Amino acid sequence: MTSTDRNDAVSSDPSQNFPVKYLPRPQVRDLPSPPLRQWRYVGPGIVAAGVGLASGEFILFPYIASQVGLTFVWAALLGLITQYFLNMEIERYTLATGETAVTGFSRLWKHWGLVFAILAYFANIWPAWATSSATLVTYAFGGNAAVIAVVILVLVGLILTLAPIVYNALEKAQMVKVAAIVLLIVVGALVAIGPAWADTPQILTRPGFPVAELGFALLMGALAFAGAGGGQNLVQSNWIRDKGFGMGHYLPKIVSPLTGEAEARGRVGFVFPPTEQNLAHWRGWWRFANREQLLTFVLISFVSIVFMSLLAYATVFGNGSVTNDISFLQVEGRVLMGSVGTWFGYFFWIIGAVALFTAALGIVDYTSRLAADVLKTMYFPGASESKLYAGLVWGLVIIGILVISVGFSQPLALAVISACTGGTMMFIYSGLLIAINRKMLPKPIRIGGFRAAALIWSFLLFGVLAVLTVQQQIGKLLG
Repeated sequence: MTSTDRNDAVSSDPSQNFPVKYLPRPQVRDLPSPPLRQWRYVGPGIVAAGVGLASGEFILFPYIASQVGLTFVWAALLGLITQYFLNMEIERYTLATGETAVTGFSRLWKHWGLVFAILAYFANIWPAWATSSATLVTYAFGGNAAVIAVVILVLVGLILTLAPIVYNALEKAQMVKVAAIVLLIVVGALVAIGPAWADTPQILTRPGFPVAELGFALLMGALAFAGAGGGQNLVQSNWIRDKGFGMGHYLPKIVSPLTGEAEARGRVGFVFPPTEQNLAHWRGWWRFANREQLLTFVLISFVSIVFMSLLAYATVFGNGSVTNDISFLQVEGRVLMGSVGTWFGYFFWIIGAVALFTAALGIVDYTSRLAADVLKTMYFPGASESKLYAGLVWGLVIIGILVISVGFSQPLALAVISACTGGTMMFIYSGLLIAINRKMLPKPIRIGGFRAAALIWSFLLFGVLAVLTVQQQIGKLLG
C-alpha cells in the first residue's frame, strides 16, 4: 500500500488515528446535528463558573484588592482567557469523540487517568469548601462550624446520589448559586460600592504586579486559578457529555443507583468521518460551544471577580486586620454592617455560604466523576459507572467527616499537596491536549494556529507556576 493509499484509508476510517495499545478504536458514526434551540444546551459553562466561584472570587482577589487596590484585577481576565482556550481544547476532543479528554490521555499511556484522579483527590481531600460554608453560616446564625460542616457534607452526598440524573441536579444547583451571586452584585452595586465606582478604570489604566507587597506565589496563583483550576477543567468533558454535546449525544449519563435508570456504557466513544455534512455539523457545534463557554464561564467569573474586588476595595481597603483566609469575610461583613446596614452584612454572609456550599457540591462531583470515568474505562469495564461514582462520592464525604471529627485544622502536608497539585495537573494536561487533538482527531478539526499557541502559553504558565509553588511550599514545610 502506498503512502497515498494509507492516507486515503485513514481519511475514510478516522478511527485508524487512535492508538489501540490500551483501548480499542472508537466506533465510526455520524456527528449529530447541532441544536436548533441552543438555549436548551446552555449549562456546562454555568456549572464550571458556579463550581469555580469559591475562594478565589470570595477571598483571594478581594484580599488582594483590600491590600493594593484594583491594580491586579486585570490578571483575572488573563487567567480566565487562558482557561477558556484550555477548556475549549478539552471540549474539542469530547465533542468529536464522546470520550473524555482523560480517556484520550489514557490512549497514550494507560495510567494517565489514574494519575489525574489521584492528584484531584489529594487536592480536595480536605473539605475546605464545606468548612468555609459552615463558618459563614456561624457568622450569620451562630452554631458549631464543625457540626454544620458535617451536615453540609452529608447533604452533598445525598444530593449527588439521589438525583435521578446527577448532572441535572448539579446544573440546577449552580444556576441557583449564579442567580444568588447576581442578586448580590445588583444589590451591592446599588448600596455598598458607592464612590469606589469612580476608581474602576484603574483596572485597565493602572495595571500592576505588586510582588513586593504580596509575594510572587500569591499573585501567580490568583492569575492562574481565576475561575477554575486543577481537575475541574478536565471534567468539562464529562459535563458536556452528560449535556449531550456533539458525540456525547450517544453516551449515557451518570444516574443515581437508587432513583435513576442506568444505561450501560462501553469503554470507548465514537468518531465521525470528515464528510461535508459532518464537518458542517461540527462547525455548528464548535461555534455554539465556544459561545457557551465565553458567555457563561468567562463572563460570569470575570464579573464576579471584579464586583467582589470592588466591594472589598470600597469597604476594607487599607484595613490592617484582614487576612487571606475565611476570616476575611467576617471582617468585610462587619464593615458592611456599619457602612450599609446590619441587614446587608447578614445578606453578604448568607450568599457567601450558599456559594461555598454549591462549590463543595461541585468539587465532590467533579472529583468523583473524574475517578469514576477512569476506573470504568481503564480498570473495571464491566462495572456500573453510576455505582462507582456513588461509592466515590460517599468515600469523599466520609473522609471529610473523619477529618473534621478528629478536630484537624488544615494539616500543613495537605496544604502543600493542595497548593502544588493544581498547577502541576494543568501543566501536564496542557501538553497532553496538544498531543491528542493533533494526533487522533480527523485532520480538518485538529488544533492549530493561535489555539495551539494558547495551549503552549498555558503549558509554560502552569509549568512555571507549578515549579515556583512546589519550591515555595517545600521551603515552608522544611522550615
